[in-house]
Amino acid sequence: MNAKKQAVEELPRTRATVRYARLTPMKARRVVNLIRGLDAASAASVLQFSPQAASEPVAKLLASAVANAENNQGLDPTTLIVDTVFVDEGPTLKRFQPRAQGRAFRIRKRTCHITIELVSVDANSAGSNQTKGRRSGSNAGVAQSAKGRTR
Repeated sequence: MNAKKQAVEELPRTRATVRYARLTPMKARRVVNLIRGLDAASAASVLQFSPQAASEPVAKLLASAVANAENNQGLDPTTLIVDTVFVDEGPTLKRFQPRAQGRAFRIRKRTCHITIELVSVDANSAGSNQTKGRRSGSNAGVAQSAKGRTR
């Protein structure tokens, strides 16, 4: 077990971070959950066709992480897999909007920090690592509950 864990830690990694992105962390998490565990090319195509507005800054960040891996560490972009991606909450900008009878209504403009970490694996084990931790079948990624089920 320790040998396997040590082998995973020795794989070449690269990281990219965007800080103070002007989108809410909840909306960014919806997008980054789509690409976790995918290879870089698949993640880029998923982000390109996802309708959420948060997919644009995440796609730019993914492109930056791939460029970091290629230019700074000399890694092959076809062997990169999105290993770790997370969204942290940044500072909240507080604004006020006037309301009726002299009242002030607080508007919270939230920011977030998004981090993507890519790992490079060789081509023969890329397929096995990509499907690791994902459920297969027609209901992959859909939680089975009595409330959400239709007849």
